[in-house]
Amino acid sequence: MKLTDSLSKCINYLLKQGIPEVVDSVVVLGSGLGNFADTINNTLTIPYKDIPLFPEASVAGHSGLLVFGSVAGKTVLAFSGRFHHYEGYPFSKTVLPVHIASAFDAKKLVISNAAGAINTNFKVGDLMVIDDIVRPFHSVSTIPSPKFRYNLYQIANRVRKIAVESGIDVQRGNYLYVKGPNYETSAEIRAFRIIGADVVGMSTAPELIEASRLGVSATAISLVTNMAAGIAGIKLDHSEVKQAAEKRKDDFARLVTEIIRCL
Repeated sequence: MKLTDSLSKCINYLLKQGIPEVVDSVVVLGSGLGNFADTINNTLTIPYKDIPLFPEASVAGHSGLLVFGSVAGKTVLAFSGRFHHYEGYPFSKTVLPVHIASAFDAKKLVISNAAGAINTNFKVGDLMVIDDIVRPFHSVSTIPSPKFRYNLYQIANRVRKIAVESGIDVQRGNYLYVKGPNYETSAEIRAFRIIGADVVGMSTAPELIEASRLGVSATAISLVTNMAAGIAGIKLDHSEVKQAAEKRKDDFARLVTEIIRCL
């Protein structure tokens, strides 16, 4: 991958801090899931604000730290906090972790997020391995770009197998991307269910699309933190994210660890 000037400055800075030229795994931690960073051994922690030309995470539940270390004997670079399009960042910035994964020749990229459940068979606290993505009316790809295929289905199958073998209950389904920052209306949720969405969120799809474009092996996991608008009959609140993450943080950390070990 040809590095832009801004990406080159980021990479050179990280190399000078002691991160090796090749990293086995990159993990992007979504809202409320930053506790996974506590499971990383022999850590080197770098605040986003110290990295040249690096955006900062401003959403609650995103600490804004880059954590390097080891998990299951593999080198890992974890983004504790991500950048959203609704924060004012162009998609070229929101996919920066994918570009860094590519630049460090990562063998695997694990993306996580907090999401609202559209599928009424799901419940708060479920972990869902993303089979496919839905992006109605949204272009989230880097432009211009040659044509490419979304090629992550086989990896999703392997991750589900890893979860089963590890005794971790997971759902599987389709993630629908919306730009946010507002929660969806009840009418939108009914429409999204009709077109096959199981959960809805405001991230992840751009990263998965960019990973396909760059040929980075990627998988994604959603944590259901609330039932989407109109399903449970209660007002949606971002504080639910932390509560749901607390319930499944150990399972999430164990699943990501096994993905790093086995995938």
